[in-house]
Order: sequence, then structure tokens, then C-alpha cells
Amino acid sequence: MKKLLLALVAIGTMMTMAQAEMKCEAGKCGAAMKGMAKNDAEPKKMAKPFQSVSKGEATLLQEGKAKAFCPECGMTLPMFYKTNHAATVDGKVKQYCSIHCVVEDTKKGSKLTDIKVVDVNSLKFIDASKAFYVVGSSKKGTMSMVSKYAFASKVNADAFAKENGGEVVDYAAAYKAAESEFAKDSAMVTKKQEMMTKKGEMIYGKMCQKTEEKFATVADAKSFIVANKLCKGVEGTKLQAVGLYLKNR
Repeated sequence: MKKLLLALVAIGTMMTMAQAEMKCEAGKCGAAMKGMAKNDAEPKKMAKPFQSVSKGEATLLQEGKAKAFCPECGMTLPMFYKTNHAATVDGKVKQYCSIHCVVEDTKKGSKLTDIKVVDVNSLKFIDASKAFYVVGSSKKGTMSMVSKYAFASKVNADAFAKENGGEVVDYAAAYKAAESEFAKDSAMVTKKQEMMTKKGEMIYGKMCQKTEEKFATVADAKSFIVANKLCKGVEGTKLQAVGLYLKNR
């Protein structure tokens, strides 16, 4: 009986291997198996978002302990640098992660002057009123479902739009688009922030030293976490999540 069972198992194995060979083209199965083994052994690296640059590539125009973070939403500025804007407000420079946050600060009653935007190609700040914006490209937007990227040169803006889609407009039109989308985008952002706040509470409970400090903004909370080494190994989206939790708790 035992010999019969072993024989049946052997036959089944041979049939499975034969079926597999019939499904593969000659000489390619081995390569595919090696590729699968390699992929299993080496986890895929996350692709860097289009907006992101390294800290060394980013120019921070604002000052203070929270200078690396957007004063409106708390986003880390280098992570969304290619959509960064800056403006002078009450004599001080504020740097925003996006034109969405420029609109938000304006709606709060802030008077923004000398508005600048990052040129996607050079990564330098340029006069926003002289920039050429590509609105609605296939590249992901920051704080908005419709992306808005700026260029110093119309030639570069046209080339970007040709490759990635979108319409080339001036700052006034880009601002108007962001303003018209503001309510919808804000609702989307609020929903995401609510989920991140819950995640932040869990991370804070497991990975952070406790603090009774109160924070007026997410940027203030994040700068406090970093300066005081409150959360070991917490950065990027995790840092944003904890910052949201500490600001809103």
C-alpha cells in the first residue's frame, strides 16, 4: 500500500512538471524562476515621489525651528519641494508645500506679497507672477487632486505638458484653479488627516516619549519632536502622523 501511494505521488509530480513545461517557452522557465527568486530575496524599493528632493537640494527661505515644515499643513518641505511656494507675510517669509496652502493662508486673511515658486527644472525659487504653470498633468499633485507645477521657461513648461499632459497657464490662472478646487481638496485632505491622526496616536503610544506640550500647528509639533528626539526612528509620513496627533489631541 505504501509503495502504491509513493508511486501515485511520483506520477502526480511528473504530471505537474510536464504541464508547467508546456506552459513555458523553451529556455525561459529557468530565467523566470531565477527572477522570482531574486525578487523574493530583494524587496522592491519605493519610488521617490516626483515632488521630492533631498534635503541638500532644497532651499528653505523661512526661518525658525519649524522652517523645514509647511506652516499651514505641516508637510515636510523637501518631500514636496517641486510644488513649494514662498511669500512675505507681516514682514516674515513663509514657505508653503503647495499653492493649495497659499490659498488657505490667504483665505485666513493673511496678506501675501513677493510670492515665489520653485522652478521644476532648476529647483530655484522664481517670481511666481513670471512663472509658467502646467495645470492638470499626470504627475501627482500636492494637497490637490489636480497637479500644478511651475517653470521659469515657457519652452520647458510646454515640453513638460507635451510629455505629461496639462495646460500651460500663468500664476493668476493657476491660483484661480487652486481656489476653485479648494473646498473639494480640503475635504479630501481632512479625510486623509483624520486617518493619519489615528495612525499617529498608535505610533506615539509605541515609539515616542510622552509630552504634555500643546501645539498651535503641525509644524510646531514636528519641530518639537525632532529637536527633542521624542520619537526614535520616526520620520517621513510617520512623523507627519504623530505631528497631526499631537496638534489635534
